Formats: sequence, C-alpha cells, structure tokens
Amino acid sequence: MVPRVGIVGGGVFGEMHLKVFRQLEREGRCELVGLADVRSSQRRLRKKEYGVRTFKSHRELIAKAKPDAIVVVTPDHLHRKIAIDALNAGCHVLCEKPLDVTTKGARDIVQAAKRNRRLLAVDFHKRHAPAHISLKQAVAAGKLGKVEYAYAWMEDRIEVPRDWWPEWSPKSSPIWFLGVHYIDVFRWIVGNPKAKTVYATGQRRKLKSAGVNAWDAIQAHIEFERGIQFTMHASWILPETFEAIVDQGLRVIGTDGCVELDGQYLGVRECLKDELTQTRNHEFYHERIEHDGSVRYSGYGIDSIAEFCDMLNLLSIGYRLKELDGRYASGAEAVEVVRIGEAAHRSLRTGRPVKLR
Repeated sequence: MVPRVGIVGGGVFGEMHLKVFRQLEREGRCELVGLADVRSSQRRLRKKEYGVRTFKSHRELIAKAKPDAIVVVTPDHLHRKIAIDALNAGCHVLCEKPLDVTTKGARDIVQAAKRNRRLLAVDFHKRHAPAHISLKQAVAAGKLGKVEYAYAWMEDRIEVPRDWWPEWSPKSSPIWFLGVHYIDVFRWIVGNPKAKTVYATGQRRKLKSAGVNAWDAIQAHIEFERGIQFTMHASWILPETFEAIVDQGLRVIGTDGCVELDGQYLGVRECLKDELTQTRNHEFYHERIEHDGSVRYSGYGIDSIAEFCDMLNLLSIGYRLKELDGRYASGAEAVEVVRIGEAAHRSLRTGRPVKLR
C-alpha cells in the first residue's frame, strides 16, 4: 500500500505541494487523499484545478480521509496546532519552514512526534540545491580550511508581503519567511553548530506606508560555535520591476578558500513579449511538457517535497525511524533554526545582542 497523504493549506506554496503529490501519485509513490483550507474560494479553485477532495479544516481532513501523513503549508504562526493534532492522530508530518515561530512551539511539535513515534520532517529545500550540496562536500573535505565567516542574502519583491499575504505577513517577518532558509542550510553545510549569540537590526518604512505593519528588512548576525560568524540579510521590499521574484546568494570564507554562490542569476535571462526582463530559477522549479502532453515538474524545490514521500515508503516496507536519521531535515534540527529566529526578534525588540545557552 502506498502512503495516503493529505495537505493542509491551498495557497501559493500549497499549490506547489499539490503539483508534487499529484505527480508522485501518477508514479505510484503515494495517494493524495485531500486538501484542507479554511477558505471556501480556495477549496473550490483547487478542486477544479487538481480534482482533489477538499475539507474545511485539518481535523475534518484527518477524520474523514484518514491519511497516513499530513503536509502543513499554512502561514508560519499556524503550524504548531495543526502539526500536533496530526501527530496525535497518528499521522507523519511534513511541515513547511519554519517549524514554528517560538522555540517552545517547535519543541512541543518535536515532543509530539517522539511521543507518537511518527516522522517529523521540515521542508528546508535549499539543502537539495546542487551548489549547496557541492559546498557541503568541499567543507567536509577541508577544501576551505576552517570556515571563519559567511554571509547570505534572500530578498523577495514587495508583492509577496503586500499582495500575496497582507493579512498574515505582519505575523511573520523576513527572517521567518526567508532568512531561516539560509540559516538552516549554512548550519547544515558547516556541520550543524549551535548558535551562541544573535544580534539583529531592522527597518520598517516601505510596507508601513503601503498599509502592511511588517518589517521591511532584517539583518541578523549570528556567532556560532567554533568561532564561525554568519550574517543573514533578509528583505521582502524589492521593487516590482526587479528581474526575479527572489534575489539570493551565499558567500563562505575559510582559512584556505572561499566559495561564492549566486542563487538568483543562474545563467538564463529572458525578455519576452509584454514582460519585463526576468531571470528564472529553473534549478528550483521547472516545468517540462512530456511526449504525451502531460507536465512534469522538477527542481530542488520538488525534490525536497518528494523526499518526504520517499521516507514514508521506506517506513511502509519496514524501516524504523532511527534508520532514517540523517536522510531528511528533521524537526529536531529545525528547533535550532527557530531558536535563532526567535533570538533575532528578541534582539530587534531590545536593541541588544541575545546570548543563547
């Protein structure tokens, strides 16, 4: 029997999950049993587009569709309740990042997974980017010497917080929505050190003038164990005329080498009829028309979601949870990222560095 999967949240990224799990279903790797969304308009839209059975709440989805696993693709601050309810109902869980917006909430989810002996994975898709995998291998082989410092930037165009999610972006931030990606992948690249000190600054101007009470940008400096320094620049106010929905990159410097990764411009620039010049990230997401006219989705954004399905299938043939350690981004690893994010917001409020134990 293939794993039965339900999705909670049918918004912009919820649609990405719908595409992936429909594709996995066609390949015989899972069965998509339903989508829950509190918005009736969204339920009607996704049912029409994907033929998926829809439900008004995650509880109704769990009770009526009886999935083996639940995928949580809701706004950041809603993850905890849904994930814990699913785990307590005996479902495995894949949660979009961040796991929660409080350390306590994240730990509560991890404890629920342990208590119920269920898989808890987090969709940190940057671990699947080919350049990040190569960099991790280079660091492990000592080709950069000892990593001393690094910095990353991830920035969205302003329509993301202003037009896509004006209701909940004030409950999130550039760090929660964007910065956690690079905080996680940098920790993963250098061997998952713990943070010692976090200091953050930020700006509130552009979005406030547009009627959205959210941070424009946040800069977080993190001191990790082994003296590793990391600075994260996260923003979601790039102008609408910018050539990509996301601008991003990473630079890592060691005692014997350095690596620079441009995650936004990957060598393809398009200027098509009635469109501005664009640089699309086809490594993250790509659509290909097959010979039979169907669409196949690929890219590291797809691989990260499909990995969860692979873990479910391994469990279904007798693997134990312990045997899967290290094969996926776990809830336990995600707690440290939440701890850093929470410290950054505490530093924003106090104007002082936050020391972590």
